[in-house]
Amino acid sequence: MRNIWLILVFLTLFAFLVGWLKLVNSLFVSILLVTTFIKGQLVSEYFMGLRNVTLRYRIIPTIWLFIVLTSIFIAYYSPISN
Repeated sequence: MRNIWLILVFLTLFAFLVGWLKLVNSLFVSILLVTTFIKGQLVSEYFMGLRNVTLRYRIIPTIWLFIVLTSIFIAYYSPISN
């Protein structure tokens, strides 16, 4: 459990530093979305206790997270037209 916590802290610090150093570009946005998905999966598996339940209950937060992050990805990469 301590290793999971350290991974979450590391990924959060990485996201903070990307924003603080203003390294936001297309590559980093994609990387941040993937790391956000990983963080969400770790939280739902270990801290929400879904690691030991059946797949149908584990898939609900995964689908929700995938839909939200895909929506952000589409909104970020879709061209703006006036």
